[in-house]
Amino acid sequence: MQGVLNGFAVIAVVIGVGYLIGRKGYLGPSGREVLTKLAFHVATPALLFTMLAKADLSLILSPSLLVTALSTLAVAGVFVAVAVVRGWGVGRTTIGALCSSYVNSGNLGIPIAVYVLGDASLVAPVLLFQQIVVTPVALTVLDLAQASGTRQTWWQRVLTPFRNPIAIGALAGVVVSATGWTVPSPVFDPLELIANMSVPAILIAFGISLCGSSWPGGPGADRTPVLLSAALKSVGQPVASWALAVFVFGLSGERLLDVVVTSALPAAQNLFTYASRYEVGERLARESILLSTMASVPVLVVVAALLG
Repeated sequence: MQGVLNGFAVIAVVIGVGYLIGRKGYLGPSGREVLTKLAFHVATPALLFTMLAKADLSLILSPSLLVTALSTLAVAGVFVAVAVVRGWGVGRTTIGALCSSYVNSGNLGIPIAVYVLGDASLVAPVLLFQQIVVTPVALTVLDLAQASGTRQTWWQRVLTPFRNPIAIGALAGVVVSATGWTVPSPVFDPLELIANMSVPAILIAFGISLCGSSWPGGPGADRTPVLLSAALKSVGQPVASWALAVFVFGLSGERLLDVVVTSALPAAQNLFTYASRYEVGERLARESILLSTMASVPVLVVVAALLG
């Protein structure tokens, strides 16, 4: 319980600082845009590279990863199916599917794993899966959707993931880890310093975006996708993970608790950065992240009480 509260308290304070900055106008009218671009083009690619370059890639072969991958596909698939029927468009559908299934495994998942599960490495499989598979695929879809009005050769489409800075950072980190190469300190240390800007920049930009915003899930064109994605993330994904873990993979005890707690984490704040970068589904991302974060506190408490 203490770990859950500590993790959320840290995030809430930094978002609150961003909100105050936005209210006071300290960064000017373009402050949020600058922070978003800094996080997307510079800090987050550096963060992914430094994390994945030192990661143990063997963790992606664990049963926990299979539960995570299948539950992610399940809830994202539900959102996509509804979005296709409702005609929400490729961009909004992609952002909504991410908000339904992409957990905050970094700045919130790690402290909760430490205090609730007792081992920070337990979030490694979901972190690797999201950074190596989910992020490059989703951003490629957004890139292709954004370029749909322009003529591109098949070769340009194939190379789309390799023009995205976040995908490049993740893939470069995987290559370094897979080859066992040690990056020299004069190169790695500055990258780590830059990487440390990623999470604060994302949270502060998110806080600034809340200035003047209506209550999440309020009236508007995005109300249905916001409520749907938040419900899928907060309830649908942990239930899907529990069912897969128990009935398909036969997990129990601590291993079952690990995968369900991880799946019950709220949507990651960096999804708002992606929405802002591509200028699509920004309200959807902001409100869905906020709602799932609020809902995840009681959900995590219940999960810990029932399975702990």
